[in-house]
Amino acid sequence: MRANVKLLRKHRQFTDEFKKEIISEFESGKFSVCQLEKLHNISNSILYSWIYKFSTFNQSGFRIVEMKASTTNKVKELELKVKELERIVGQKQIQVDYLEKMIDLAKTDLNIDIKKNYNTPQSVGSGKTIKK
Repeated sequence: MRANVKLLRKHRQFTDEFKKEIISEFESGKFSVCQLEKLHNISNSILYSWIYKFSTFNQSGFRIVEMKASTTNKVKELELKVKELERIVGQKQIQVDYLEKMIDLAKTDLNIDIKKNYNTPQSVGSGKTIKK
């Protein structure tokens, strides 16, 4: 005969300092409620109750609603921006490589040293031209 087995739910208790730290991360914009939920394994209803209790922006009569679609759109926009910036950096790197190659070719083929040499005296500039 099987023993009467009951599953025990784990009940975690959090300190007020921990709760305030979580809420400050939310208010600063570092994390959304969904991200905090996944990061700390805390349900969003508990997070929202902490927001209402500990938030510095909380006013009576106002409800904080975070649209999941807006956070996903924000993430997608940021990902697109990162891709665009990576593309620009790649183009700039190609230009730098091209210009370095041209400098090397000018030095080897034409005996022109384009890179700044610190031992070179300054040029006197263009003097007065004598008109004939």
